Amino acid sequence: MNVTFTKMSGAGNDFIVIDNMNASLRLSETGIRALCTRRTGIGADGLIMIEPSDRYDFVMKYYNADGRLGSMCGNGGRCAVHFAWSVGACTRHTTFEANGNRYEAVITGDETVRLKMTAPTDFRDRFDANGYSCYYINTGSPHAIVYLDSTDTFDVDTSGRAIRSNRELFPDGTNVNFIEITSSRSLKLRTFERGVEAETLACGTGAVASALVSYRLGKITAERVDVTVHSGDILTIDFSRDMNEVFLSGPARVVYTGTVAVN
Repeated sequence: MNVTFTKMSGAGNDFIVIDNMNASLRLSETGIRALCTRRTGIGADGLIMIEPSDRYDFVMKYYNADGRLGSMCGNGGRCAVHFAWSVGACTRHTTFEANGNRYEAVITGDETVRLKMTAPTDFRDRFDANGYSCYYINTGSPHAIVYLDSTDTFDVDTSGRAIRSNRELFPDGTNVNFIEITSSRSLKLRTFERGVEAETLACGTGAVASALVSYRLGKITAERVDVTVHSGDILTIDFSRDMNEVFLSGPARVVYTGTVAVN
């Protein structure tokens, strides 16, 4: 069977996005993993299915590159909104469902989306993880936070994989974010992503996690933070002082469309 897909990029986080509003397509874990595998498949950090919802405009189902259902993906959420609007599943101001949670978003430009995130949970103050001083927060996905003087030449894959795999501290695994504070309202971010099992060019929930933890610790003072991710793109996080209202803004771009044969 041939399936039409759209390849999208959210600040360098890349996704295969499929319109399944008629709920006719079922993909196996093996099949999703094959599609996301670079060089032999389409290649992506994850796969997104847009499906019908009884309560909202649509359901976003996000699968990691390993083929398994993932937790919330902020960059994927923005791409899902832009794609759903392009196929007529929603207007420019939409509400949708992901992982049982309600999300709101607005398409603010030709290739930009502002997404309201869920309130953060499970803050953990400083603790040791594999020789690093870490912090932790859940922003729809779990995130460990490590501060560095410079992220430019740091070996994210080696250190990130070690912390991600620390089952004593993170029984279900975690994403790992390495942060360099660049001003009172900006930071640089590199992320090792669970489910991709490698560094990605961007991580939306990681950008949110990094901004909120940095604000909570007083490392930044602004309630609007520019986060430069590894791709060089900038994600903007703005939030209320109590951090209960959180928004993620950034690019959601179509790279190309195509068809692929699936079993």
